[in-house]
Amino acid sequence: MRRNKTAVPAQISILTVDDDPIITSTIKDYFERLGYEVDIENNPVNAIERVRGGKYDIMLLDFLMTPICGDQVVEEIRKFNKDLFIVLLTGHKSMAPPVKTIRQLDIQGYYEKDDRFDQLELWVESCVKSIRHLRTIREYQKDLMHAYMQTIETLRSVVEARDSETRGHSERVSCLAGALAAQLALSEKEIEQITTAGLFHDIGKIAVPDAVLLKQGPLTEDEFAQIRLHPGSGEMILSTFTPFRELLPIVRGHHERLDGSGYPDKLKADEICIGARIIAVADSFDAMVSNRVYRPGLGVDRALQELIRSRGVQFDGEVVDAFLRMMEEMGRDMFCRKFCAHTLDEGGKEPV
Repeated sequence: MRRNKTAVPAQISILTVDDDPIITSTIKDYFERLGYEVDIENNPVNAIERVRGGKYDIMLLDFLMTPICGDQVVEEIRKFNKDLFIVLLTGHKSMAPPVKTIRQLDIQGYYEKDDRFDQLELWVESCVKSIRHLRTIREYQKDLMHAYMQTIETLRSVVEARDSETRGHSERVSCLAGALAAQLALSEKEIEQITTAGLFHDIGKIAVPDAVLLKQGPLTEDEFAQIRLHPGSGEMILSTFTPFRELLPIVRGHHERLDGSGYPDKLKADEICIGARIIAVADSFDAMVSNRVYRPGLGVDRALQELIRSRGVQFDGEVVDAFLRMMEEMGRDMFCRKFCAHTLDEGGKEPV
């Protein structure tokens, strides 16, 4: 009997499924002696739920079973798990499903049962090699993501460090935008995307010269044209990292206006994604109540008046209504403490 000549990678778990308990017990004994973790399931319907609720790397699955066959088990599992490696076991090659079906269900192979498990062991070893490679790739991707996030965060910090009066702006916009998304009952995924986009919405300003970004006084048309480039620059920076792809329309569109007079693409109304419409309100509110090099903060009252005045023109009416509703529900003082604490004096009150 053949024995594995290479060490089994740690934490490789197998679920063997067959309605014949003798078969599953024999397979369990064989592969446990080789160092694998093996569980048994004799009911194919229960096997689906075990995969859903547990963490298995490989399934050794009999084809002809009751009450459902192996291909039906795989079909259900593939609806929620694409990573499980599956080897189909058959009593005879003629009983196996067509090759087309095996490919469609992403079955790694099939094994014709006999008294020896040499060939099955080879199939399992092949799966293990693929699992090892996938784990290496995913670990590398995780490290790469961490390094990239550090780089992006550094760039974002540089943008805010260039102007002390905008420090903390992105965090406040992120917090407020995420709360608005929740107030609008968006999905958890959308809330997460909008919150993340808020952190990086102004990252494109890294490309704006200090002479323009920090200018005290009105901008010339040429200078404002450079400012208008920052949403596109932010999109370009973030586009190099796949997990940020879904944020790109939000970052690019956060200076668009409902009436089509915004930038960079002059989008109108629903052409602007909901995330960008939310960021636009959060960004504008924070900018209005904050001190800037060219003017002091306007105060909460004037900022609210501007949001209401520009409702349906610059800003999405539903987002503005959600903003006002959230402030009313939280109470003005609590709202200001959470989303615009920089407007409060040392006594915790808004400046007159």
